[in-house]
Amino acid sequence: MVMVDNVSVELPECVSREEAEVYVKEELALWKAKGKVLGQVNIQLEGDEVVIRAVEKSPIKRIRRITGYLSEQHNFNDAKRSELKERIVHA
Repeated sequence: MVMVDNVSVELPECVSREEAEVYVKEELALWKAKGKVLGQVNIQLEGDEVVIRAVEKSPIKRIRRITGYLSEQHNFNDAKRSELKERIVHA
């Protein structure tokens, strides 16, 4: 596995890094046009065809529970943000 432009790339030994970089740059352009972030590219050879499988990078969302409500922190109002800041961690 190699990294190209912050994208994890799996490729067979017979595909050079330079060739993989070309495929990844093409995929990056396609994904950017769709407004998505490319996370991983898997390059395979099937006969004399190159098969490219791409996977979206999925951001991890952190959900908080404050007084019974589940929400992402950026959706909190000022009171909930203050409540979160004033929490005490008990070890």
